[in-house]
Amino acid sequence: MKVFITFCFLFVFLFIQHASCQEINRFENEIVAFEKADKENPPPKNAILFTGSSSIRVWKDLAERFPNKKVLNRGFGGSGLGDLVHYANRIIYPYQPKQIVIYSGENDINDGKTPAQVLADFKTLFTAIRRKMPSTPIAYISMKPSPSRADKLALVKEANRLINDFLNTQKKATYINVFDKMLDNDQQPRPELFVQDMLHMNDDGYDIWTQTIKPYLK
Repeated sequence: MKVFITFCFLFVFLFIQHASCQEINRFENEIVAFEKADKENPPPKNAILFTGSSSIRVWKDLAERFPNKKVLNRGFGGSGLGDLVHYANRIIYPYQPKQIVIYSGENDINDGKTPAQVLADFKTLFTAIRRKMPSTPIAYISMKPSPSRADKLALVKEANRLINDFLNTQKKATYINVFDKMLDNDQQPRPELFVQDMLHMNDDGYDIWTQTIKPYLK
């Protein structure tokens, strides 16, 4: 019986470890694709690196919207802050960017994390970048008010506030507020800024982002 129980515990442990590994490496294929593309067509050094979740990933005309800037898009999947920490050695540091622009955290809130937990994860990412790149400016794009996640609006707003307060204590750190500009007069998300899924933005949404982000780019 003891052998059987031990075996069961071992099986459960290995299963959890396997599941955890899969979760941590869930965007591996996208990261490998970036690395392959970088080998075939090396990206410029000293560019402005945009990274984070799918709102960055699907921003296909990013370079066209900032024609006078050298920008690089490395958004991936429906990633969260922990994924950025996990892959930083492969999609942030190697590019030696002149500035890092981050959009992440919205998926974390949607997955059940509290604003305090999101702040803690952001601090982990920020500290990791600072350790490797102490003089590189970091800009954070506030989490947007997505209509499909209207029930999380208060949590998103609080997490934005906490991150803004933290960045105000840091050097070469900027908080870019797109949240307020994407609300209507009743302080509700504006559905006309989004595509059908009410999560990702259309050109009108990206127009707001472009106008708001542009003054902060180095």
